[in-house]
Amino acid sequence: MDVFFYVLEGTGIVEIGSEKQAVSEDTLISSPAKIPHCWYNESQSTLRFLVVKTPKPVKSTKLL
Repeated sequence: MDVFFYVLEGTGIVEIGSEKQAVSEDTLISSPAKIPHCWYNESQSTLRFLVVKTPKPVKSTKLL
């Protein structure tokens, strides 16, 4: 299962495994399954993000 984070508002720092990166509004982050992750909001403003978990496809995707 993959996890996707989409930053809706604010700025912060996302840590996935041993990597840390500053993120801001309209950023999409992909996190592989079973990798620890953490979010930091070091500001006084709101940090909001959307979390979407998706299973690995069992068949290839076809567009009709």
